[in-house]
Amino acid sequence: MYNLALNDLKQSIASWRLWTLLGWLEVRQRYARSRLGPFWLTISTGVMIGSIGVVYGTLFGMKMSDYLPYLAVSLVLWTAFSATILEGSTAYISSGHYIRQAATPKLIFMLQVAWRNLVILAHNFLIVVLLLVVFGVKNWESLPVFIPALLLYMANALWIAMLVGLLSARFRDLPQIVAALLQVAFYVTPIIYRPNALTHYSFIVEWNPLAHLIELVRAPLIGELPSATTWAVTIGLAVFGWLFALAMTGRYLKRIPYWV
Repeated sequence: MYNLALNDLKQSIASWRLWTLLGWLEVRQRYARSRLGPFWLTISTGVMIGSIGVVYGTLFGMKMSDYLPYLAVSLVLWTAFSATILEGSTAYISSGHYIRQAATPKLIFMLQVAWRNLVILAHNFLIVVLLLVVFGVKNWESLPVFIPALLLYMANALWIAMLVGLLSARFRDLPQIVAALLQVAFYVTPIIYRPNALTHYSFIVEWNPLAHLIELVRAPLIGELPSATTWAVTIGLAVFGWLFALAMTGRYLKRIPYWV
């Protein structure tokens, strides 16, 4: 069971030229003949961060120099995470014509989704860089932690995408359910508000693994270091999640061409 999934994963990674090229081409095709191209995503995200930041920052009575970088990092990260999962849920379905016609490794399509959203994340991250330049970096020593934290963050997004993509190929109503659950998760995860804002309902953050995932990558950028609990939760989530996703993939990998 694991051997089949691991072999598929190994072949998919070895075909990195294919899925990086396909992911990059999809980003370019979305903005064909546009002068700004993917930077329209950056502009729209920047407008959203600015409008939400002014409104909610005023309502919460927070300093804009603290709240805007916090909000920008949170929204940019959440956009990449939710898009990876949502697009992963339809990855096998939308690539059905390739899967039925050629004996390609199946996890190529999941890596393609993850790469495509990393490219978009890189474009949107310019907003975070701009805000850090304007308001200053809080702690230079914490910044290097961002790189391993981001890799762990995307590793968790990828195994979830693998799982929902496999199940969605079998049950076609699942992508709509995933979209609804992600919308709920957005509101119960400290993205717009800070975790300490929930004084009477702190368990929503403490028992929410997504809160730890966001905090893992956000903390180094706002001058803090992720706690040991955050590292333990996110690493444990990645280990058990990947084991479960690979087990499911290995069991049902050969059925995907028939489902799509």
